[in-house]
Amino acid sequence: MASKIQMTLWLLTLYLNSGECFSNGKVTQACGDMKPEHGHDPSPQTPPYNITLDKYQYHVGDQIRVTLSITAPGGSYFKGFLVEARAQGKRDRGAVGSFILVDTSISQLLTCGHTKGSAVSHTSDAKKTEVQAIWIVPDNPPASIQFMFTAVQKYKIYWVMVPGPVATLKGTTAGPPPATTTTDSTTTSPAVLPSPFSAEDCGTSKSCLRDPVNCDPGTESLCHFLSFRTVGQSVQFELSGPADGYVSFALSLDKWMGNDDVYLCVKNEDRVEISAAYVVGRTHPEVATENALRDTAWAMYDGVIQCSFRRDVDLDRLNQSRFHLDHSYFLFLAHGRAEHGVIHRHNRQPLMSSHQKAITGPPEDLSGSRSPLLVKFHGIFMLVAWMTTVSTGVIFARYFKLDWPESSLFGQRVWFQVHRALMVLTVVLTCVGFILPFIYRGGWSKRAGSHPYLGCTVMALALIQPIMALLRPPPDSSKRPIFNWMHLGAGTIAQILAVAAIFLGIHQQALLLPAPWATGVLAGFVVWGLLADLVFELHSRGYLLPEITAQFFAAGRQAEDKQAILSGPSERNGFRFRRIILGVFLCGNVTFLFTLITLISNV
Repeated sequence: MASKIQMTLWLLTLYLNSGECFSNGKVTQACGDMKPEHGHDPSPQTPPYNITLDKYQYHVGDQIRVTLSITAPGGSYFKGFLVEARAQGKRDRGAVGSFILVDTSISQLLTCGHTKGSAVSHTSDAKKTEVQAIWIVPDNPPASIQFMFTAVQKYKIYWVMVPGPVATLKGTTAGPPPATTTTDSTTTSPAVLPSPFSAEDCGTSKSCLRDPVNCDPGTESLCHFLSFRTVGQSVQFELSGPADGYVSFALSLDKWMGNDDVYLCVKNEDRVEISAAYVVGRTHPEVATENALRDTAWAMYDGVIQCSFRRDVDLDRLNQSRFHLDHSYFLFLAHGRAEHGVIHRHNRQPLMSSHQKAITGPPEDLSGSRSPLLVKFHGIFMLVAWMTTVSTGVIFARYFKLDWPESSLFGQRVWFQVHRALMVLTVVLTCVGFILPFIYRGGWSKRAGSHPYLGCTVMALALIQPIMALLRPPPDSSKRPIFNWMHLGAGTIAQILAVAAIFLGIHQQALLLPAPWATGVLAGFVVWGLLADLVFELHSRGYLLPEITAQFFAAGRQAEDKQAILSGPSERNGFRFRRIILGVFLCGNVTFLFTLITLISNV
């Protein structure tokens, strides 16, 4: 019985040690055939990994940076790997040269044959998307060497001795060009674009979507550009734009991101990876396992990413998730940040075509917008309400109570009717503007920060104000001062919060106005209103036109609904001065308002 227990423990220890040997990357026994001892056959599928080099010619003693990585952003991963360099055409002769590690936490050196550090492998079974090492050219190197790799995704899923790029000794005849492993065996390595794209044929031989309008990617580095044209039974796409990490476009059946056919051009170190993907809901794109793209090419310059590719119109037999290009779709053009080939959420609203477009239809110069129409009206309504009608209504209530003493409007003092009409208009505009984002989003926005919370507070205060006005006590009531202070306080708080919400609103992704230009205009808008208030206040206190005594205006503030009528020259001069200031204020206010509305309409 004891011998059976000992035998069981020995077998268990042997099993654990063998598993540890695999996970810790000490696979010297695999140096020759580069095959892990997993007891399974290698995967017959094309590996989703490749090797790239920072240079493809060498002298004795040179160093070449070797990168093993996934072939598409958001794609697969690998847990184990083994990388060697071998003489081209003599892959059974063993490893050549030696390596230096870049990151010792994920890679280690192995001694294959008699050369120390002639191979690189993993240190653990942690998931990886990229690993780098430096290969040192040995003395008396072969005329050309080829890098080989084995990659393990799971215990039963791995690829063995995958051929990588070829580097040649300078002064010798070059071997075959560097090859890039792709997810489709029929797809060749991406080429480098010979020249930038041009907008010259937009609307005549190809369809284009551009931002800014009518920009040309061949001459303008800030031009976001998508073009497509039918070539036989396929469509040629061109995509360009300034971006930190990637440019992309999507075909969509509606105006919402989600369940869309997506195409990505992602910067990864010194190259651009071109791939197709699919978005399910508002999630990260899922890169297609089948590569439907061909004739791929790319270029990078001055912070601009450009790529082109062809795709067949009908891909029923290849990939069911790809859209048919003979149908009509909305086009989304997006860009954003990427790290090591992995994309992040775009930080700006995608440019969306104004209408659906048949991809194989006649050429058209398309128009688009980065902001939905409902969101634009939301911004315009709130600007008019809280930057123009409120400001004007407050000025009438504070500084025009003594004017038009012999006139009435619908049975009430002129200042009161103007004030009431502007405040009712403010409430109506606020209510309509408040509803529009909820209609667009279909609910609460979780990515808008504090903007919607401030908006809800302003909406509540805007509704409270007319209710308080309806319930206000008579002028001679002892409670009238309480009402005056509450009415003033609630209105002032609402105005301050509304301005804060507007400043946050112009930086929202759904209505991102150009910075810092838009911020400066809005700040000038606010300062203009404050200056007008300051001038009116100084005038009311007798610091401007001192012949208008401070006592006169003090009396006017105390008698809110019953005011003695004075008709001397000082009063007429003061009324004329206030009207001039009001006119100047309204001219500046409308100018700022028109400028911001123009910026909103052009987004």
